[in-house]
Amino acid sequence: MPTAITGDELVLRLTTDGPSMAGLVVVDDLPDAASAPDWPAATQRLATMPCVVVGGAGWGGADSAGLELVDARADDVALQAIAATLALAPLASTALALHLRGVAGRTMGEGLVAESAVYSALQAGPEFAAWRRATPVRLRPPTARPAVAVERKGDQLVVELDRPEVRNALGVQMRDELLNALAVAEADPALQVTLRGRGPSFCAGGDLDEFGRAPDPATAHLIRLDRSIGAVLARLADRVTVELHGACLGSGIELPAFAGRIVAHPDTTFGLPELGLGLIPGAGGTVSLPARIGRHRTALLALTRQPIDAPTALRWGLVDALG
Repeated sequence: MPTAITGDELVLRLTTDGPSMAGLVVVDDLPDAASAPDWPAATQRLATMPCVVVGGAGWGGADSAGLELVDARADDVALQAIAATLALAPLASTALALHLRGVAGRTMGEGLVAESAVYSALQAGPEFAAWRRATPVRLRPPTARPAVAVERKGDQLVVELDRPEVRNALGVQMRDELLNALAVAEADPALQVTLRGRGPSFCAGGDLDEFGRAPDPATAHLIRLDRSIGAVLARLADRVTVELHGACLGSGIELPAFAGRIVAHPDTTFGLPELGLGLIPGAGGTVSLPARIGRHRTALLALTRQPIDAPTALRWGLVDALG
């Protein structure tokens, strides 16, 4: 069960040497205490407290001075979803909260390194192992067909994900082909890039059948950084437009969020399901999404594991236009 406390109690716990908190802590009332002498100590201690702190229905607004002391804000429905996620994956959920608390102090590159390190640690943990045991790998026949289609017309480079039979699930082949396509744009500063996906969805996330196939988590960490699509998209951001449709989950929104402009079809939905696998977002989403919607909404999207629709994404600033 969540621990429900007031803001005064939370500040007191964070500024004393009492027992550390774990699990889910719901703050229903957080006063304007930012001017109190113990406020800096409270915020510093929270950074390493192994818990998920949520501002409940009675908590103050988005401009409350206590925003630093919560990981997310949630109504009663969202709070139930967060509690369910924490019960399923307490290690991954807490690791995500701890990681996101430091997002504002990191550069883009530092954020990608930190995210990958946490992701790799969780890959070696019991929650991911339990998910992998319960999710058999589906064997597919090899295919020689490209996973990414590229067309250049003048100063326009159109890049299309082309695995419609699996909703453009992002695997190693698609990753490498997409990096090759984006390298063309990196080599020619005059090129404008449009990135889209064929079939029912732009990208429904990573290819689950390839999860955990690296030799070990440490090697996977280095490969993830060396072959980072997010880092490339961030460098090209002012020249990249991404067109989204269908279910855009996990990497299907983490990567587009690096682009300078995102246009979503009105039917598009967005979600971060990784905690259900015992992982955190690992395609750069803890860097790209907070830059667009802030760490609190990023945490809410991940901790609830509930999708949002296109109008909500537009209102939050996750996408730039509907069309």
